[in-house]
This record gives sequence, structure tokens and C-alpha cells, in this order.
Amino acid sequence: MIICRTPLRISLFGGGTDFEEWFLHNQGIVISMSINQYCYATLREIPNIFQFKYRLRYFKNEFTRTVNKIKHKSIKAVLKNYHIKKTNLEIIHSADLPALSGLGSSSAFNVSLINLIYSYNNEQISKRELAKKSIYIEKKVLKENVGYQDQFACAFGGFNIINFSNNGISVDPLNIKEKEKDNLTNNFILYFSGYQREGYKIEGDKIKNLDINYNYLYEIYNLALEAKKIFFSNNKNFLDELGKIMTESWKIKCKLSKKVTNRNIDEVINYGLKNGACGAKLLGAGGGGFVLFLTSTASDKKKLLSKLPKFKIVDFKIDELGSQILYRTWK
Repeated sequence: MIICRTPLRISLFGGGTDFEEWFLHNQGIVISMSINQYCYATLREIPNIFQFKYRLRYFKNEFTRTVNKIKHKSIKAVLKNYHIKKTNLEIIHSADLPALSGLGSSSAFNVSLINLIYSYNNEQISKRELAKKSIYIEKKVLKENVGYQDQFACAFGGFNIINFSNNGISVDPLNIKEKEKDNLTNNFILYFSGYQREGYKIEGDKIKNLDINYNYLYEIYNLALEAKKIFFSNNKNFLDELGKIMTESWKIKCKLSKKVTNRNIDEVINYGLKNGACGAKLLGAGGGGFVLFLTSTASDKKKLLSKLPKFKIVDFKIDELGSQILYRTWK
């Protein structure tokens, strides 16, 4: 049996500039953090006495004799491309938080699955190659409307600045003081809106209107650069400044597609901003999922927490390890 754990991620600034349709002709930058909420995937061989060769357990169960009959698109694509031994397998997927909620869970699962298969094949794979192969599966094989930030965030772990250009992709740790990093993460509130959505449909709408959205994406890019400067400014009021940029980026993001937000999401974000938050945004493509609030003081956070349903709040810290094989053994 092999067990892989891969972190989910929170994208803070620059989302949208990580699409190749944009960064192959312009610069892109994303500031994001991987968090200690995880996707888990396990793989093990099963005896050939069963009438099936593949037993798959996710939110559905599948039992098939051939890879081609697998309905889960990602599992099917990864097995077809990287499963060398062609043995009978069981694959189980579970996660700490709901899928389709803006935390990069789809990429986290793809990264986990590729990591599992490479470990099963007794092959080493770097975090960079892990991210690149996940992008290949999602973008080139499955033809999904996805950016390139999630795969790198989930594979690498940590709090990073990810730069995108036609010359390649770089992942650089955001090396700020631990005190400032703790101050930042301690003043975040991760709130589940209760709505799940299929992000690729919203992203497709944004890409379709890329010419119209050019100026908006350019603004998002420049705001991410401004946020980067604030992180290294040693300004005591950096949380307030980051909160303003976060909210401004969110407002611009809403202009990329009519599908990004709706009245319910707007009400949640406006409610938070009126009750202690200095910044707010919906994570991921839009349409639903998790809202991230930023407060500038402990008292503001306490005030906002008292106004929100506790069962919808998720505590988190930064994950520094990225995708990891936690356990590997054979009979």
C-alpha cells in the first residue's frame, strides 16, 4: 500500500494571470500558500481473483476490467499515461474539505495520483516534474480550462511567489519574518459559503473573453506586484494595506465573468467587510466555495467570528512540505 498526502491551497493575489493564454504573451504572478488541509490518496495491489482489475473509491465506486472503462477522467488519464506495471489496483480518494470549493482540490488529487503511480513504479519524481505532469494531464489530455498555479502550489507546499512567463515558471518562497507570517495567518478567516461549483466552466468563460478582460487581468497583475512590495515593506499596517488590495482584486475579478459572483456571495463578503474584515475575496474561479476574510487586529477577528456560523469556519496553518508519500509498504 502507498499513501500520498497533498495540501490544498489558498491563492491570495494574481489569480487569472497563471493561464497560459495570458502569460505566454504577458507576465503573470501569483502569491499563494499551501495549507494543512489535505487531499489523501491510497493505492494498493489487489488479487486477480476478482472479476474486475480496478476498484476505485471516491464519491462514487467503480469496478472495471479495463482502464478505458474508467469513468473518473483524471484516474483514467493518469493510469493510461503513467501506470507501467498494468497490475490490478485499488485507488481510494478522500479529502479534509469539500471538492469544487476554490482550494485547488482537483489539482491536489491529480498531483497525489501521479505521485502514487511514480512511487509504485519505483521512480523518483521532483516536485517541479510532479506539477508539470499534473498540468499535462489537466490541460493537454483532459483539455480543461485551468491555470498553472494550483499544481505548483500543491506539489511544492509553502508560502510562495509563483512567476509565469513564456520563459518558464519559477517558485520562490515568500521569505518574510516568521512574526509577520504568523500575524498574517492568524488574522485570516476561512469561511465556507456552502455552495460548490464547477470552476472550469467559469474559467472557460473568462478565457473566451480574454480580449475584453485584458485590462482587468493587467490590473490584477499590478495589484499582485503591489502586494509583493507590501510584504517586504516592514510597514506595521501591512494587514490593512493587503486587505484593501485583496478586496480590490476581488472586485476586478468579478468583472472577468458574470459567473464569478452572485447575490448570496456578495452578501457574505459585504457582511464580513462591515463586521471586522479589512479584506475579503472568494477563492478559486468563482461561483461558490470558500471566502477568505482578512482582519487587521485580534479584536476585529473576534468580532467577525462572533457574527459568522462557527460550523462554517475552517482553521488552517501553512503546509511547508507539499505533496508527500506518507506510507509505502508491500506484502
